[in-house]
Amino acid sequence: MMSLSKAGAEEPRLNSHTDEELSLHDLLVVFKRRRKIVYGSVLLFVGLAVLYCVVCTRRYQASGTIQVQKEGSDGMGLESLMGGAEDASDSLTANLTLQTQANILQSDTLALRAIENLHMEQTRDFQPRWSPIGALVGLISPSGVKDSPGATLENSPGRRSRVLKTFSDNLKVKPVSGTRMIEIDYTNPDPKLAAAVVNELAQDLIDYNFQTRFKATNTASEWLAGQLNELREQSKGLQAKVVDLEKQSGVYSLGTTDSAGKQQAYSNVLDQLQQSTAALGVAEQNRILKGAIAQAAQSGNAEMLSGLAGNAASTSTGGNALQLLQSLRQQEATEKAALKEAEAKYGPSYPKLNELREHIAGMERAIQEEVQRIKARAKSDYSVALQNEASTRAQYEKAKQDADHLNDKMINFTIARQEAEQSQELYSDLLKRLKEAGVLEGLKSSNITVVDPGRTPAKPKKPDVVLYIAVAFFGGLVVGALSAFLIDVLDRKVNGVDAVEGILGTKIIGATPLIELSAMSMEEQSRRIDILRDSESTYAEAVRAIRTAVFLTGKAQQSRVILITSSIPGEGKSTFALNFAVSLAQSKRKVLLVDMDLRKGSLQQRLGVSAGSGLSEVLAGLQAKAEIHPVQDVENLDFLRAGSTPPNPAELLESAVGEYIQQWRSQYDVVVIDCAPLLPVTDSLIVHPYADVTLLIARNGLTERSQLQRSYHLLTDGSQHYVGVVLNCLDPREDSYYGYYGYRKYSYHYGENNHA
Repeated sequence: MMSLSKAGAEEPRLNSHTDEELSLHDLLVVFKRRRKIVYGSVLLFVGLAVLYCVVCTRRYQASGTIQVQKEGSDGMGLESLMGGAEDASDSLTANLTLQTQANILQSDTLALRAIENLHMEQTRDFQPRWSPIGALVGLISPSGVKDSPGATLENSPGRRSRVLKTFSDNLKVKPVSGTRMIEIDYTNPDPKLAAAVVNELAQDLIDYNFQTRFKATNTASEWLAGQLNELREQSKGLQAKVVDLEKQSGVYSLGTTDSAGKQQAYSNVLDQLQQSTAALGVAEQNRILKGAIAQAAQSGNAEMLSGLAGNAASTSTGGNALQLLQSLRQQEATEKAALKEAEAKYGPSYPKLNELREHIAGMERAIQEEVQRIKARAKSDYSVALQNEASTRAQYEKAKQDADHLNDKMINFTIARQEAEQSQELYSDLLKRLKEAGVLEGLKSSNITVVDPGRTPAKPKKPDVVLYIAVAFFGGLVVGALSAFLIDVLDRKVNGVDAVEGILGTKIIGATPLIELSAMSMEEQSRRIDILRDSESTYAEAVRAIRTAVFLTGKAQQSRVILITSSIPGEGKSTFALNFAVSLAQSKRKVLLVDMDLRKGSLQQRLGVSAGSGLSEVLAGLQAKAEIHPVQDVENLDFLRAGSTPPNPAELLESAVGEYIQQWRSQYDVVVIDCAPLLPVTDSLIVHPYADVTLLIARNGLTERSQLQRSYHLLTDGSQHYVGVVLNCLDPREDSYYGYYGYRKYSYHYGENNHA
């Protein structure tokens, strides 16, 4: 059994459930709860699809395939005349060609040819049909030009637009990916006409390409023939211009070609520029080397200068002096080493040490003198290198200016030579082609071939029964699921234990299953006590579980007056109160069941108690003592009926009900009070403070969330005793019931041998 606590302790969790995200399990629960909507939607869609397949017109689809061949280079078409026949088409060009042919197949021109040649305008597909949408649009849209009587299809805009739309709706042209083929499909109720349309379109495309290519090639050849004389004169003039520019440029052709096929030529200006460039590079290099040596010499560091000896950069600047300096440095180092050795061996007072020191001092003076000479020589060499570089740069700049002037002349010469060569090549090529054959002899008829002609189909393409039913099934499933979720979201009624606990923010005290009444007569239904009719049913076990939970809410002596109410009428509070009282009596407790619904008491008829005075007469002072009736077939259970309906039930209860409840406490172990609903009237709120436990009944699928929340707050606001919620009429087949009790089968009894 679940642990229970005061309602006030659960207040902070009131909205906790609404903050949780929906899970897949929650969606499945909604789907199962609203499964009738989903099933109905699927059946409706599938039924409509089946009906459509039965009544719709059978349509046949004929298919054909054509091939768009690659342009050949053996013919003398427009491409060969323009010199492009030898170029191989890449994949992009092939795709563009294929798409262009596909668009031509879908053009209005070919469609009108096929419609007129096959007299399709008289067939059923092309007959005018009345459309309510079209009629409505026609009322508000401006009217166009009316067709003239007896006019051709080409000159009748209205007819032409209608038949072209019908033709386009039934035509499908699709290039086959990775190939040079195009598929042509046409759908029509007449299978022979469908095949004829495919073949007609293929032939019309072949004719269209032939006529287009013939006109283009013929026009191009006539224009080229007229341009040959002008091209010949232009070529002669360009050749003369090339000769004149070659003389002015001073560039002489050697009459040979290099490895790249270019003509070799000689120019004195360019030769001088090349020599000046090489000389300037040498001068700059020499100046940099001289400057580096001069910089090193200015430091006066003998060790650094001696390190330059033998370097290629120093050979031109005092190479012998540097070697001499290096030799002096080596001798100095040797003498110093000998001095240190003598000092260590003979001591500082040895007579020959002074001689060695004087010799070393002399060598140091010689080194410094040599350093000064090298410094002067390096400075002089650097000055000469600077002058040489300046002179060489002046010669280079003059040669560069001469080369720039020559370059301007060479540009004009090169352009003129290219123009002359291109003009001569174009003239020679066109003249050769026109001499070889005439335009019509080299013109290729068409690059379109029919691979598969349109053939009469054996069976209709539409309706596709399997596809339509599958689409209807999944469409109905999607629409039904969306409708179910929408209705569930908009539904404000409580559905399931989780919904109730989420609204209230606390655990319910129990739940009872829905009772099937279809097998009972009306009289049996009006007088039934379910816990007696089947004491081992799931309903009886649920009532007993609630009984146990009630007595676990506090000390036993505090659970003596139990108030049972609901939010609105029809939630089953009286039925539950009766069965709950019987359950308490079966537990060997002396129980009083009081029908305190003074407005519409129903327990009297259910228990078969005869009419007479009741609680209302006692409270009104019309009778001194209440008439209590023992319940037939139930030991330890007495019943006090409501009595006749008074004019002021709330005031009557408020005046004296507390006194009588105190009397009943002393006479019975448990007092069960069935009172009026909370929201319509205030009777239950008046009795509520005198009870030890209040049970609020909510009916699954009937009680609205706001009603339950409002009723629960009314009972728990300032209440000092336990208020529990009982969810009534849970469907045993629902997941909510299974999640609460752990089984679905309504007739399940613990201890039975239940086999799957």
